[in-house]
Amino acid sequence: MKILEDIRFWWDELTFSHTQKRSLLIIAAVVVVASGAYVVRPHASQEIAAPPLLEIESSTATVVVDVAGAVANPGVYTLPANSRVIDAITAAGNIKKGADTSDINLARIIRDGEQVYVYPKGSKSYSASSSKAKSVPRGPIPINRASVKELDLLDGIGPVIAGRIVAYRNANGPFITLEDIMKVSGIGEAKFAQFKEKITL
Repeated sequence: MKILEDIRFWWDELTFSHTQKRSLLIIAAVVVVASGAYVVRPHASQEIAAPPLLEIESSTATVVVDVAGAVANPGVYTLPANSRVIDAITAAGNIKKGADTSDINLARIIRDGEQVYVYPKGSKSYSASSSKAKSVPRGPIPINRASVKELDLLDGIGPVIAGRIVAYRNANGPFITLEDIMKVSGIGEAKFAQFKEKITL
């Protein structure tokens, strides 16, 4: 072809040395390869775009608690997560005059779905006996609200274990099931069988 002949004639007529001509060929080859790579590579507009980050709606965690007993406004309240017992009582309008919170750990973090019960001062769920023997409860003793003296009325439970029950309740919150009372040190299945019919949540 005439173009190839012209190129060959031009090449032969160059005044470069053999080494210079070889260097020129190498440079030309590099330019051709680089140009070809640029042409065939995908353009930025054709590149696959990264999927957009999903926006996760942040919601403030809450807990629902039932506040009952000697408070101004008993009821179910929704509080921020990690609220404490004192926060639940405050939401319910605070305790009534003379209410007894001695068995309540006001600094404990409440759990979702639990009940906070404030005992009216002097309230008894059992009838006292004038005898030296233990009094017989008039009805089932609520293990989530009973005092040490009330728990002491249960068969097989003395003042020491009764104190452990209240301490466990204050530290860990109310019992979810009756069987949870066996988590208290000193109460096994045999002892639980002695009084399980006389307790309630």
